[in-house]
Amino acid sequence: MKLFKSLLVAPATLGLLAPLSATANEVTINDFNPAEELAVTNSRVDGLEARLNNFEAGGFSDTTTASMSAQFVLEATDENTSSEKAIFSYQFGMDLSTSFTGEDSLDLTIETGNAAGPNYLGLNDSSTFGDTLKVDGIAYTFPLGEKTTITVGDAVDASANFSTACSYSALLDYVSDCGTGSSAGAGGDVGISAGYDVGNGFTVGAGLSASDGATTSGILTKEGTDIYALQMAYATDSYGVSVSYADNDVDTFWGVNASYTFEDTALPSISVGYESQDDADISTEKNQIFVGLTFSEVGAGSLSLGMNTTGLTGGSDTDYYYYEASYSYPLNDGMTITPGVFVKEKAADDETGIVLSTTFSF
Repeated sequence: MKLFKSLLVAPATLGLLAPLSATANEVTINDFNPAEELAVTNSRVDGLEARLNNFEAGGFSDTTTASMSAQFVLEATDENTSSEKAIFSYQFGMDLSTSFTGEDSLDLTIETGNAAGPNYLGLNDSSTFGDTLKVDGIAYTFPLGEKTTITVGDAVDASANFSTACSYSALLDYVSDCGTGSSAGAGGDVGISAGYDVGNGFTVGAGLSASDGATTSGILTKEGTDIYALQMAYATDSYGVSVSYADNDVDTFWGVNASYTFEDTALPSISVGYESQDDADISTEKNQIFVGLTFSEVGAGSLSLGMNTTGLTGGSDTDYYYYEASYSYPLNDGMTITPGVFVKEKAADDETGIVLSTTFSF
């Protein structure tokens, strides 16, 4: 009997609940507005997209590139029994470059190292870093018309846009100047340099810079020392010639460089340089010479042989020379090994050295 009553009551109860359920469903559907909810969602998506765009705008430009290199140098020298030594030196450098138009370039160099003298492969500048990362220069290069290139900034040499005729790859820093370090390699600090492509292989370069250490006095001031430099050069696929001039308010320098590359790779490319110095306070003219040979294909690498006067000399000065030989070969795409030997002539005992350099590029 109880079961029979339950069966009768159940349909009646369901009948009463059905209208209530329909009413509840009606209220829920009526409260939901698809158009309004979609508008809110789209607004949130637009806001998120705007934030992403702002983030991209504040990030690195697509034209910003970074290149880094580390160099380890092991050098053993022997001058006499009291000066034998073995030295390990290093240098690390990072170059950041950004272009805004595709034709210009903003360049920043950061370096560190611990070299202590000129007899180091590419490490002479690092003697001032003291194992501390420092900004070694910042410059902006841009075209002016179709044939002129301008470079301005800090640590800009007056010769920054010169086209010196030298193809020699040096072991020692001093020899790397190709014998014309004060003219074709006129240095400086804060400065401006320009290069002009005349056409048919002819180029002209000019620059003005304050000498190292004179930046607080500025350029073209009585307190500062300015460097003026000018160069004319001519180059073809096989040979080139350049004539350079520089003035540092006290001395004037003239430099001549020439290079020739044979079609036969078994023969070396030849680079020569001559530089003279005229001191306003001294009547004696000083000069130096350089000769370098580079065999570009010797086994897996290249062989370089060079000779350079140890300094500008004249009058009764005795000429002394650097002699060097090095072999450079790539161990892989990012690592180059360069063993070499050098002799530096001196008034007493000559200094001889063995150098092993390892350069990492990444």
